[in-house]
Amino acid sequence: MKTTNPFALGLIVGAQSCCARSVSMLLGRGKSAPLLLFAAMALSATASTITPAKRPAAPVLLQGGDVHTVSGAVRPKTDLLLVDGKIAAVGGTISAPAGTQVIDVTGKRIYPGFIAASSPLGLEEIASVRATVDTKEIGTITPNVRTQVAFNPDSETIPVARANGVLTVHTRPSAAGDTGQPRGLIAGQSALMRLDGWTWEDMTVRARVGLHVYWPPMPAHRGPPPPPGARDAYKDARTSLQQAFDTARAYLTAKAGPPAATDLRWEAMIPALQGEQPVFVHADDIKQISAALDWAREEKLRMILVGGRDAWRVADRLKAADIPVIIDGTHNLPLRRDDGYDDVYANAGRLHAAGVRFCIANTGDTKGGSANARNLPYEAAMAAAFGLPPAEALKAITLYPAQILGVGAELGSIEPGKRATLIVTDGDPLEIPTQVEQAFIDGAPIQLRSRHTDLYDKYRQRYGK
Repeated sequence: MKTTNPFALGLIVGAQSCCARSVSMLLGRGKSAPLLLFAAMALSATASTITPAKRPAAPVLLQGGDVHTVSGAVRPKTDLLLVDGKIAAVGGTISAPAGTQVIDVTGKRIYPGFIAASSPLGLEEIASVRATVDTKEIGTITPNVRTQVAFNPDSETIPVARANGVLTVHTRPSAAGDTGQPRGLIAGQSALMRLDGWTWEDMTVRARVGLHVYWPPMPAHRGPPPPPGARDAYKDARTSLQQAFDTARAYLTAKAGPPAATDLRWEAMIPALQGEQPVFVHADDIKQISAALDWAREEKLRMILVGGRDAWRVADRLKAADIPVIIDGTHNLPLRRDDGYDDVYANAGRLHAAGVRFCIANTGDTKGGSANARNLPYEAAMAAAFGLPPAEALKAITLYPAQILGVGAELGSIEPGKRATLIVTDGDPLEIPTQVEQAFIDGAPIQLRSRHTDLYDKYRQRYGK
C-alpha cells in the first residue's frame, strides 16, 4: 500500500477486515502510529451491521411450497418441518407440534442452500487492496496455514452472497503472491464455513477439509518460446514440491520412533499422507492436470482437481481414477486463442457425459474474488445453456459439492435429518430475475439485507421511488 493520504486509506479499508499481518506490513513501511490507529478505527467502524440469526426456540413449518429436494423428485405443495436446526419431516400435510411457527410459502419454491465449493469469501474484501486480503501466508510451502482462523465473520461480502442463496462456503488459501514474490506451492488447509455467526468458531462446519496444492505453470510446447528460465523455474518448483512431501513422509516415519521436536508444517500434512484428507490440486492446463494425475497416483493421494478448464480433455483418466473436479466457474475465456469459444461453457456438460464427478464453483482465482461469490447460480446456469441438464446444474452447486467436500450426509439436499440450510424463492434460482425471499441456516431465519440492498434503498429515496 503506497498512499499516505488518510482519506484514501479510509476508502481502502472500508472492507473492514484488518489482520495483524497487514498492520505489520504498514509498520514495516514506516507509517505513523496515528495513521495506523485511523486505519484500525475505520476498519471496525465499517463492519457489517447485520446481526447473526437467533435459532428459533420452537419448530418452524414451511407450509405449501414446492420442495425441490435435489436428491429426488420435486414435491409440489409440500410442508417442511424444521426442528432444532434439522429437517424433521417432508410431507404433503404435516401436523405441526404445539407452538410451531407456521410460515405460508404457497406458490414459492424451496431449495437447499447453495455451496460455494472453492472461494476466498471471508478472507478477502477488495482484491486489489493488499491490506484487506488474507488468503496467503509468506512462503511457498505453508501446509500449516488454516483458513478457518482467518475467516472474517463481519465481511461485507458475506451478506451479499447470502442474499443470492449462497449459504455455505469452502474457503481456501491462495497461492498468488505479491509482485516479485514467488508463487505458492502448498498453500495450507481449507475450511467449510456456514455464512452466519458471531465468530469463526460459530461459523465452522468443518475446520480442516483438505490440503491445497497449486501446480506450478508449465512452459508451452507451441506458440512463442517460453521466457528464459521458464523450464528451469518449473523444474525447481516441482523439486520443491516433491521435497516437501518426501520430508513430510520422513517426519511421519520418525514419529513412530523416539519423541522428537514437533514441526507444524509436516504435522499438517499427515492427514493427507494417510488418506484421511483429500489433496486439492489447482490446475487448468492439460499438461498440468496430466502431470498432477501422475504425481497423485505415485504418491497415493486422494486428489480433487480444482480449476480444471481442460478437464474434459482428460475425462477418461479422471473417470478411471474417480477424481472429482471442482470447476472454476463458466464465466471464463478459453485458455488458448485457438480453443473453441464454448470450451469453458461446455466443460461441465462434457464431464457429466463422461461420468466424471464434478461440481461448479467460482473460485475467484481468475475473476472477481469474493465479491462475485453471489454469481454462483449463474455459473451453473451457463453450464446448463451449453449441454449440462438443468437438474444436474442445480446439483452442481448443492448436492455435488456437499458430496465432494465430505458433507453429503449433512448438506446439499432436502431430506429428513439433514441441516435445515435452505432458501425460499419466487422462481428458478438459476435465472437472474428470481429473488431469494427467505433463507435459513441450520433452521435459523437469516436477514437478507446487504450493503447492496441498503444502497438500493438509499438511492430509491433520492429519486422519489
